[in-house]
Amino acid sequence: LDAPDDVAQALLDRGMAQSESQAFLAARDTFDELIAYCPDYAEGYNQRAFSNYLQQNFAAALVDLDRAIALSPNHIAAISGRGLTLMGLGRHDEAQEALKDAVRLNPWLSERSLINEPEGVDI
Repeated sequence: LDAPDDVAQALLDRGMAQSESQAFLAARDTFDELIAYCPDYAEGYNQRAFSNYLQQNFAAALVDLDRAIALSPNHIAAISGRGLTLMGLGRHDEAQEALKDAVRLNPWLSERSLINEPEGVDI
């Protein structure tokens, strides 16, 4: 969660605090600012996606998660968030693949419990 510079860090911190206090519209506006300021910073998209996910705006979250992953292909939070978002959209097969991708990067990820693999089968 280290932003590229102090301005970006301040926007990231403010947006995350707004999300935590459930001020989702304010958080989205702040993350919009962050993305406009640093369009190549994956965490801005990931955090805006998380804010949308918390509001159950899964379609908007998915767009941002895809952008975050395009910018940072090993962004574990975005990949696992994509899996959870796809679950929210009822796209369970795709969700399973995203969750498996995230667990391949971090075998201790709590989302591992959501994978529908028989015990003993390698992910």
